[in-house]
Amino acid sequence: MANKILFMGRKPVAAKCLEWLCTNQEIEVVGVITDSHLSVSPTNDIAIKYKIPVYSREEVERGVSNGSIYFDLALSMVYWQKVRQPIISQSSKGVINFHPAPLPDFKGTAGYNMAILNGLDKWAVSAHYIDESFDTGPIIDVDYFSISPDTETARSLESKTQPRLLSLFKNTVLRAINQNELLPMKENKGGIYISREEMEAMKEIRNGDDIERKIRAFWFPPYDGAYIIINGQKFTLVNNFILQQLADPLTSNLFSPDAN
Repeated sequence: MANKILFMGRKPVAAKCLEWLCTNQEIEVVGVITDSHLSVSPTNDIAIKYKIPVYSREEVERGVSNGSIYFDLALSMVYWQKVRQPIISQSSKGVINFHPAPLPDFKGTAGYNMAILNGLDKWAVSAHYIDESFDTGPIIDVDYFSISPDTETARSLESKTQPRLLSLFKNTVLRAINQNELLPMKENKGGIYISREEMEAMKEIRNGDDIERKIRAFWFPPYDGAYIIINGQKFTLVNNFILQQLADPLTSNLFSPDAN
């Protein structure tokens, strides 16, 4: 009998995870919660491709309560809303979240930003069971990998993190569907939690900041990056490092210090 799964997620990595689930004969995806309200939604596109119902969080909560929606396992991949009851208690095999940062060290948002601001030379993705708070449930697994603290941007670190999330997702799901009890886990205590509001406040350039590092830490278009305020308006800063990344590789800068 196929494992019935509720999937929650957004961004291209979630779309890849959902497509993988849909091609596994041991799995039946009974519903998807995603960013279907947005004009560009790759996860929603995959749900449509495989004719999977797309719900709001509230619709799933009502369906669980009245018995019209049932699942054995729920999975969250970079899903932005808080998972609540009765979804948590519905799932006999738990609700597993895949977090793009090492737990228990970095909870909430701003993980990529903190990695660069702190000059870390390794990063990680984590799988954990969901409880009723953000990123505080028991840890299943943490996968570390090397990064380049002096050249990373938030965007480049996300790009390195996505394949790791996909790999961790596949390995963890295969383990979870092939046993009738929760996976081995460890406590998720300590670390720091940064809210979205706190992350936005961190972007402002202040006296004493390492401006070059802060620019890289918050470079993640189309979102606002590190900024200054002039006459009440925000202006995102860009440094030479980022300009070089954005440049057309077939175009040379006549006035570059490297030009002969």
